[in-house]
Amino acid sequence: MAAVYINNAATAWPKAPGIEKAVADTIAEIPFHPGRTGFEVADPEGDCRKRLADLLQIDDSSRVILTANATHALNIALHGFPWREGAVAVVTGAEHNAVLRPLYFLRKHRNLRIEPVEVDCAGRVNMEKWEAALKKYHPQLVAFTHASNVTGGINPVADMCKLAKEVGAATLLDASQTMGFTEVLPQKWLVDMVAFTGHKYLLGPPGTGGLYISPLIDLEPVWVGGTGILSELEEMPSDLPVRFDVGTSNSPAFAGLEQALIWQRENPAPTDEIEARLRQLAASLTELGARVIDWQGPHTPVLSFTLPGWDVEDVGEILFKSFDIVCRTGLHCAPLVHGYLGTSQQGTIRFSLSRFTTDEEVEYVLSAMRGIIE
Repeated sequence: MAAVYINNAATAWPKAPGIEKAVADTIAEIPFHPGRTGFEVADPEGDCRKRLADLLQIDDSSRVILTANATHALNIALHGFPWREGAVAVVTGAEHNAVLRPLYFLRKHRNLRIEPVEVDCAGRVNMEKWEAALKKYHPQLVAFTHASNVTGGINPVADMCKLAKEVGAATLLDASQTMGFTEVLPQKWLVDMVAFTGHKYLLGPPGTGGLYISPLIDLEPVWVGGTGILSELEEMPSDLPVRFDVGTSNSPAFAGLEQALIWQRENPAPTDEIEARLRQLAASLTELGARVIDWQGPHTPVLSFTLPGWDVEDVGEILFKSFDIVCRTGLHCAPLVHGYLGTSQQGTIRFSLSRFTTDEEVEYVLSAMRGIIE
């Protein structure tokens, strides 16, 4: 069998059909820059931004800032946020380092206080402790993942944001693991900022992502420089999205992301089939003696497990070198959650499926696991 790819929580593969042509066609065109030429030209960024606004069900596409990835988006949100002296940020114990490390930087340089809230064995926040933390610390901002990249467990965003708003906190959602797989509705859920990436379940090219900023939030730009318009100003313009559109954008990549968004809209994911394959993996691995992290409740197509007596990195290496299976092992850039899962020492083996994963590939993966264990 050809190589089996089950590492879609890191980067989706294969991508949406047609994005290679969209990228190549844009690269081949004469590089005109919308708003800077004096006449109408193609606008890959603007077209992509409108598609993303439709997906997020927001009214004003100018409030979608295009970025290189979710990490860039999170840094814009966290470093540009108007922190008060002695402010508190509340997070969950399932956060990715893309959220944690900017906050640790701010703790070191801006005296920010960070309070993580316990998560359960599926990686979801404990809602009683979430509410208690909000009432105790009255944070200026809460920042949390929509879904754990380790367990796949999806958090109840609307309930979490409602409680945050009751204590006056701004809300930042990391939707890296969910955009393109399940709904992300910032206006309905009272989310002030949403960071996301284009190369995971949106099936777009790497080097794409974005940040939605609600009208209630006023961020300072993290990067400043040329915008091609309003060049007489000493500071960045106040209007969105140009306030954050500094330098030359990756137009070909965003043309590819727009094509991925068009294709996804026309081809909804077969979620029931994906779920059936995920549950087959979970049940069969459990029968083989693996310790599978149970994600009962809403989840993404992610499955984490360990094998008693085995180092997770060894299993991943055998799967790749002996069976041509690509997965992910380790802490998955989310170190805190493993303390709650009992996997702090070495992390987990993670299988993450996509709409393109087949029944034959699932059977092949299970056959490989039987070969390792038995």
